[in-house]
Amino acid sequence: MNAEPTAERLSLLAGLLVLMLATVPRYIAGGHENRLSLIVIAIAVVAAVAIMNWRLLDTRERARLPRLAKRFGLALVVGLAVMGLWHMLFTAWISWELLIAHGATLGLLLHAVVLWWRPVSQ
Repeated sequence: MNAEPTAERLSLLAGLLVLMLATVPRYIAGGHENRLSLIVIAIAVVAAVAIMNWRLLDTRERARLPRLAKRFGLALVVGLAVMGLWHMLFTAWISWELLIAHGATLGLLLHAVVLWWRPVSQ
């Protein structure tokens, strides 16, 4: 197992941060103060780990991050579109808070699967 940080790991950490931030409106709208407190703590911990990983990346890995960020952004858009279509066709109307949380979840899953599927370019 390779223990050194890579651009892929950092992009997944950033995606996890986006996913957790996307769930915050759900907890605010639902009045779930305990869950909101826990997610804020988790966001702080994941952000600290992401910062440590960023500092450990070498220049070559940092140069790959913009391309990975674009792919993650595309995965988020696809995730939101697919979840919007899914909820439009198969469920009653849901709140926008739930839609962005589900879309961000699907987007992060798509991003992770694409990273896993494609071989690492050397």
